[in-house]
Amino acid sequence: MMDIYKLVGEDALIQKGDSWMPLTEGYCKEYDAKFEKDLLYGKLGEEFTRQLIEDDVKFEIKTERDIWKTTGNIVIEIRCKGKPSGISTTQSEIWIQYLSLKGVIVGGFILKVDLLKAKIKNLQKEGTLKMVMGGDFNESQMVLLPIKTLFESNQAH
Repeated sequence: MMDIYKLVGEDALIQKGDSWMPLTEGYCKEYDAKFEKDLLYGKLGEEFTRQLIEDDVKFEIKTERDIWKTTGNIVIEIRCKGKPSGISTTQSEIWIQYLSLKGVIVGGFILKVDLLKAKIKNLQKEGTLKMVMGGDFNESQMVLLPIKTLFESNQAH
């Protein structure tokens, strides 16, 4: 906040409740530490995104169609025609799974491939991994991953 004050000077305003008041030097010292911490988290995300765009990071992009909305699952291919495929053979470091509704991307996930593979293995060890056949001619074996569990720890409970 003090950086804003230094840039703008006495014309800087801050909202408090329903009104705006002048931001004076020292007004928000207790918030500066929180602001700096929030800024660091923002920079963490910006740096990760920069690496995806500018560095030679390999990533795989998949788009989940409408059914995820009713099932609560994303589907990830592991085999096709009996041979490893999809996440089993990807050379990518990052897995991007978009969620679409009626042909419009409404959100998605960016997951590290090694953590996603660990999630799948953990669910298999627990005996809770659900697999289905699908894709063209029903030749792909796929795992169903509940969206709500994607970011739970990979450690056994």
